[in-house]
Amino acid sequence: MPDAPGPSHIPAAWRSSLETLTARRDITHAHFTPGDTVVIPTGVANGRLSGDVMTIVAPSWHTPTDEDGWRLRNPKGGERTFVTAHPRYMIHLSRHCPDCLIHRRTLEDYVLPKVPFGSGSFDCGWYSLTHLNQLVHVHDARGGR
Repeated sequence: MPDAPGPSHIPAAWRSSLETLTARRDITHAHFTPGDTVVIPTGVANGRLSGDVMTIVAPSWHTPTDEDGWRLRNPKGGERTFVTAHPRYMIHLSRHCPDCLIHRRTLEDYVLPKVPFGSGSFDCGWYSLTHLNQLVHVHDARGGR
């Protein structure tokens, strides 16, 4: 999970590929439940979307968007074992979910053509963490938070 990478931490040629689709995603809080395994796409690795796999633990208010979010557990642990995220950031891994599959495919179609083949693995800088360990998409903060 990034501490606070911004678009300046990715190569200049790929900054234009900053992903704006997630912030516009229309998904409800009820779409997810505690125990679900999800991924939050954060970048590209070997020509595919990559991200952080986490488990949903409990409902939690997402301050950056002033909406219901979810508390997530990162199985890798460390300093950021638990974070709060908005439902639109998450894609189901633990079950076959048409809404999540469509969103993942849309992200792939939007992002992957903009990344040169063989560019390796990198975090695209789509997310940062607040001082309260709340994940926020670069195009999703409300009120400058």
